[in-house]
Amino acid sequence: MVDQKSFKDPVLARGLIESIQMLAPEHATLMEVCGTHTVSIARNGIRSLMPEGCRLASGPGCPVCVTSNRDIDTVIALSRVPNVIITTFGDMTRVPGSTSSLLKEQAAGQDIRIVYSPLDALVIAKENPTRPVVFVGVGFETTTPLVAMAIKRAKAMGLANFTVFAAHKNMPGALDVLMGDPDLQVSALILPGHVSTIIGMKPYQFLAEKYHIPGVITGFEPLDVLEGIAMIMRQLHEGRAEIENAYARGVMPEGNPVALAAIDEVFETCTATWRGLGPIEGSGYKIREEFADFDAVRVHDVEPEPTVEPKGCRCGDVLRGIMAPNECPLFRKVCTPENPVGPCMVSSEGSCAAYYRYY
Repeated sequence: MVDQKSFKDPVLARGLIESIQMLAPEHATLMEVCGTHTVSIARNGIRSLMPEGCRLASGPGCPVCVTSNRDIDTVIALSRVPNVIITTFGDMTRVPGSTSSLLKEQAAGQDIRIVYSPLDALVIAKENPTRPVVFVGVGFETTTPLVAMAIKRAKAMGLANFTVFAAHKNMPGALDVLMGDPDLQVSALILPGHVSTIIGMKPYQFLAEKYHIPGVITGFEPLDVLEGIAMIMRQLHEGRAEIENAYARGVMPEGNPVALAAIDEVFETCTATWRGLGPIEGSGYKIREEFADFDAVRVHDVEPEPTVEPKGCRCGDVLRGIMAPNECPLFRKVCTPENPVGPCMVSSEGSCAAYYRYY
C-alpha cells in the first residue's frame, strides 16, 4: 500500500484517489506517453492505486528508447571518423547498437564526451578548432529548440567544425500511429507536460476528434498525476473525449511561440523510424538545406554497419504499451541496468529501468 502521507497534501491526495475510484469504468487502459511520468508513477506507487480493471500502460515517452538501432549505429560510425569528438547526453553512451555502443567505442579509444547542453558542445568545438565535433541530437520537442539555437549560434560564430546528428522526433505523429494500432486498446492518454510546454494543446486535438480518445496534460508531482487521472476518469464517466490541461502553471494553450519558431527555422519534418513503431511520416526533424553545413550525416557521409536487432529484446512491445517490462523474458534475468540488452533498461526514463528500480 502507498503511504499517502508521502504526498505533499495527503488530504487532497485522498480526495483525488476517491474520485478516481468512484468515477472509473469497469475496464480502462490509460497510457502515459512521457518518460518522466513513467518514473513518477513508478516511484510514487500510483499504479497500485488504480481501481481493479483499470491499468496504466507506458508508451513511447523515452526519447533514448525510441531511437532506432539504425540511428545508434550511425552515431557509432560517426564516432569512428578520424579525429572526431562526439558530444552527447549521458544515457546515449550506454545504448547498445547492433555490435557496439558509444561506451565501447570510448573504451576503444574514441573521443566521446558527455555534455549537459548542446551549448557545451559549442564550447568544445571552439576550443578544438582543428577537430570535427558532433553533437548527438536526440529528444522530443522539448530539446529540439535548444539544438536549433545551438546550430544558429554555431553559424553566427563561424564554427565550421561543429555538426549535429539530428534524431529528434515529435510526439503527435507517434500518438497517431499508436491510436490506430488494432492490437492496442487505449481508453485515454496522460499527455506529456514537458513536450506540451513547447507545442501547447492544439496538436493533440486530433486524438479527440479522430479517435474519440480523452487526453489530459499533467505535471510530474504525484498530485499532478493523480489530478490528471481523475480528470480522465471523469471524462470517461461522462462519455466525453476532450483534450484538457491539468498543468496550467507550465503549459499555455498556444505553447511557446519562440521555441516553435526556432524549430521551424532550422528544421523541417521528415519520416523518422521509431523503435517498436517503425517509420512514421512527418514524425522526425531534419536540418534544413540552409543549415546543411551543420548536418553531421551530410558533412561526414558515414556508412553504418548492417542493423541487427538484439535477440529476445521486447523493448518495441514495451514502447507500444503491448506488454509490461516485467513480462519480457529477459527482464531481470539477462537484461539489467548493469547489462542492458535494450535501451528501455538504459535510460533513466525507460520503462524497464523504472520497473527494475521500483517494482
